[in-house]
Amino acid sequence: MIDRKKLVTRHNPILRGVNTDSPLTVGNGEFAFTADITGFQTLYNEYKTVPLCTMSQWGWHSYPGQYTLDDVKMTRYICGGREFEYAAEQFPETAGAYDWLRRNPHRLNLARIRLLWDGEEIHSRDITDVKQELDLYTGVLHSEFKLHGHPVAVRTVCSQNADVIGFSVICNENRLSVRMDFPYGSHKKNASDWGKTFKGHETDILAEGIKDYRIQRNIDTTVYCIRIRDVNVIKSGINELTLIGGPNELNFTVAFANGKPRDNTFDEAYESSADRWGMFWNKGGIADFSGAKDPRAFELERRMILSMYLTAVNCAGTTPPQETGLVCNSWYGKFHLEMHILHAGWFPLWGRRRLLTDSFPWYVKILDEAKENAARNGYIGARWPKMTGPEGIDSPSRIATLLIWQQPHILYMLELSWQDLPEAQKDKFLSDYWEIINETAGFMCGFVILGKDGRYHLPPPIIPAQEEHKPENVLNPAFELCYWRFGLEIAVRFAGRHGKDHTEWAAVIDKLAAPPVENGLYQAHQNCPDTFESYNRDHPSMLFGYGFIPYPRINGQIMSDTADAVLAKWDWDSAWGWDFALTAMTLTRLGRPEDAVDILLADYAKNSYVTSGNNFQRGRDDLPLYLPGNGSLLFALAIMLAGYGEQGDMPGFPKNGMWDVAHEGISPLPY
Repeated sequence: MIDRKKLVTRHNPILRGVNTDSPLTVGNGEFAFTADITGFQTLYNEYKTVPLCTMSQWGWHSYPGQYTLDDVKMTRYICGGREFEYAAEQFPETAGAYDWLRRNPHRLNLARIRLLWDGEEIHSRDITDVKQELDLYTGVLHSEFKLHGHPVAVRTVCSQNADVIGFSVICNENRLSVRMDFPYGSHKKNASDWGKTFKGHETDILAEGIKDYRIQRNIDTTVYCIRIRDVNVIKSGINELTLIGGPNELNFTVAFANGKPRDNTFDEAYESSADRWGMFWNKGGIADFSGAKDPRAFELERRMILSMYLTAVNCAGTTPPQETGLVCNSWYGKFHLEMHILHAGWFPLWGRRRLLTDSFPWYVKILDEAKENAARNGYIGARWPKMTGPEGIDSPSRIATLLIWQQPHILYMLELSWQDLPEAQKDKFLSDYWEIINETAGFMCGFVILGKDGRYHLPPPIIPAQEEHKPENVLNPAFELCYWRFGLEIAVRFAGRHGKDHTEWAAVIDKLAAPPVENGLYQAHQNCPDTFESYNRDHPSMLFGYGFIPYPRINGQIMSDTADAVLAKWDWDSAWGWDFALTAMTLTRLGRPEDAVDILLADYAKNSYVTSGNNFQRGRDDLPLYLPGNGSLLFALAIMLAGYGEQGDMPGFPKNGMWDVAHEGISPLPY
């Protein structure tokens, strides 16, 4: 048995000073608070790289105005004798509607909570002797420092039962207070506009008890509530509160909700955090690399543990996560459905299925919108959006509206969850999500066209996973072809389990075109014979149909040669965090574990993991952290450790005596 507490806590992040790349976050999947070295958001103005936000899955805002896709001039494509319309390009006459739909709704920074000294702002120059440690095993952030030479100790904790942040502050000088500031909403990275103070952006104290305050926030049509307990609260500005505790100690909680906030004391929040994180670490899969002799093993274990924590905090809510989770805004705070499985697909493989399945009802909720999205171009079934908010509307974009590789994701995620379900729950699960399966497969079958060669093809206009190609020119992108087949195979399995006819789906599977090959290598798509000369950048997606998913028609030798070409010729600095993990999966399935480990830990700009554990995208100010990198790392490790199908144990690590790794509770990929 692995000593899980020892394993987890040896990777507690520890900061000894200001590190603007690595503020630490506490949260519960629905709500999160990102803190600086004080355990608060005291140094907010100094954290430009990763902003200090308080965010939730439910906290969204829209600017005044109201547009629909009907207000946007569509881009017309004529391909194969058919006409298609997508909200792709921005035209001057409808630029206002285009921009509004991209920027709204945007995720909202709910509050800034900071310490003051003698009522004045604190700066990093005022702070010395810092030791801040995030106890991963309990989810509690411990911060110790000297402020103007006086010792201060802070504990910061997020309840796991409600969206409540709790603080405990000890200082022998009675000079500390807490300020809560509330911004107007913004689509920008910090999700905050601090310049807006007009009516429509208000903070009202609705009820007061003995150290028990109920606050209502009104931002245009967005309304949310806050409950502050165990301190005295003074309204010190239009959108500003001052919190005052006892002479030497503050113990208080701040609860947020889009309805009635929950009542939670600091002790209750602390207990729920310790209980939930203890359960998280002790149930499900884990791996211990301490027996490995390879000098990279400790770093891989660190990335694994911190990625588990970060994805549980940011990617396990009731809606799909945005790429920066609940830390800050990326792409206006919206989520990208092609990333959902990369964030959260690892959960069922590591015995934590519920952290994924909690988001499935959202797909049911937006099913009608997905069907309307398909119908706009004459398709049946449900076409899932790429970039969207809670309402499921596909945001205008020259890329998002034409992307298709997100379509099979929900089928794959349902199958991974099905494999981990107890038998007693499978009938209800199938009944709950059969319509999703049916409509998804219906669209996929309607989207392909039957060519003169008797094969079904993926026709233009398409933006493939490698977003470097003109949509009118893309025919049969290699990864999407493989994934289309695999997704439909899953749908056929579900249909058989449910006693439903699947003849049409099976016919498409049978006649689907093979991935394109040129000069003995798999290409990006059929009309891209110069893949490795002119398009050797961004995602090397021609590798991903054999690893992340199985594809029985792949020629192993051709794929291995393709992998060699990618490793030798690719511009890896242009790759994204998840590319390294998916490439490692393919190399594992090819029986090349040395190469799999090498690429998983390769030293490139977007494959770095900072002290907090976040996959840091160096060179991208708008994307300072990238959770699909963390989640895909764990997906890859499941395959590399537990294998796939009938494959034996540890196929992703060399049998050279350098990788003695213990693992338990991780399921092999089913296929």
